[in-house]
Amino acid sequence: MGTTETFLIAMTIIFGLPYLIWRLGRTDYVAPLVVVQILLGIVLGPGVLGAAFPHYYATVFNPPVIQALNGVAWWAVMLFVCIAGIELDLKQSWLHRRETVLTAGCALGVPLLSGALAAVGLLAAGAGWTGPAGRPWQFVLGVGMACAVTALPILMLLMEKLGILRAPLGQRVLRYASLDDLAIWAVLGLILLDWERVGRQIAFLGGFVALAWPFRALMRRLPERDRWYVVPVWLAACGFAADYAGLHFMVGAFLAGAVLDRDWFALAKMDLLRHHVLLVLMPVFFLSTGLRTSWSVGGAAVFLAAGALLAAAVAGKLAGVALAGRLLGWRRGDAWLIGWLLQTKALIMIIFTNILLDRGVISAATFTALLLMAVASTMLTVPVVRPRLAVYDGEAPMAPAE
Repeated sequence: MGTTETFLIAMTIIFGLPYLIWRLGRTDYVAPLVVVQILLGIVLGPGVLGAAFPHYYATVFNPPVIQALNGVAWWAVMLFVCIAGIELDLKQSWLHRRETVLTAGCALGVPLLSGALAAVGLLAAGAGWTGPAGRPWQFVLGVGMACAVTALPILMLLMEKLGILRAPLGQRVLRYASLDDLAIWAVLGLILLDWERVGRQIAFLGGFVALAWPFRALMRRLPERDRWYVVPVWLAACGFAADYAGLHFMVGAFLAGAVLDRDWFALAKMDLLRHHVLLVLMPVFFLSTGLRTSWSVGGAAVFLAAGALLAAAVAGKLAGVALAGRLLGWRRGDAWLIGWLLQTKALIMIIFTNILLDRGVISAATFTALLLMAVASTMLTVPVVRPRLAVYDGEAPMAPAE
């Protein structure tokens, strides 16, 4: 068969199998479709079926097909991260700045510390966890931030399923997650800082700031229908400039969305775009993520590392939010509910760790452990949060303490 036919076979597998498992298995309560897609990507990768049936793997996922899939995956994830940047509501964060900054700081700082300690433990355990280009401080900071990440797009998806996305609680949680998203990309920029190309990186940041103001002025003058056409052009240009500067095209994609106001786009259309990207493009990214999984350190070691990282991430997030709740005088039980919502990982953490893997900061085995941790944390959210939400039925909205 030619590359086109093999590519279409791969696409049939990528879109067909997860849907059948999710629909027939009725896994939505524990594992939403996005989680099933990630897990199946792991199964279809070289670590599972590729090792058991190498002929299947070499035939279906040959280099030309993988190259084509990677192109689709790159654009899909750039669109998704750009949407996440647009969804940031910095105006609301500023209106509730004391509560938002304190909560976001605690919710990010404590799991960052616990994750960094877990990373130090991995370094002490032996070789095989750090990437070929990763320095110890980059590895520790990168793994720590991976444990602290809150996946804003998936958080929105889960809160929509729980019926709280547009409720006061949901908007409150989104403020905390939005501010943490900014910090995540700032830390990523620090980790990826290339001192040999620092001049080019500074030029990119300066040029981006200089162009962002006139671009925003242009967007204000355009009718909404034209804004939808201009955004992909802006996104591609920012992604190219960031990657050429030695950062990563995902940093450019996030910045491209972050400088745009959410109010410039109809909310219903933005929700539809996010859903459509998840439906028709992101499964390819999940598959390409699964193709990167590796058990090279040893299966047991990878699972043990994933368990340790999961414990550090969840415990750190809950402890950080509990600290914020105590300082702000929240009602009893608020911190537990908000902490479990904010510990959702999945997409943003997978994107974050993909970049660390691309840049050689972490090894393939560490990436696999972090991927398993992200999937497990996402699967825990709905079963833990849904029963707790029932306690709040009929109660007054949880007003944030200012």
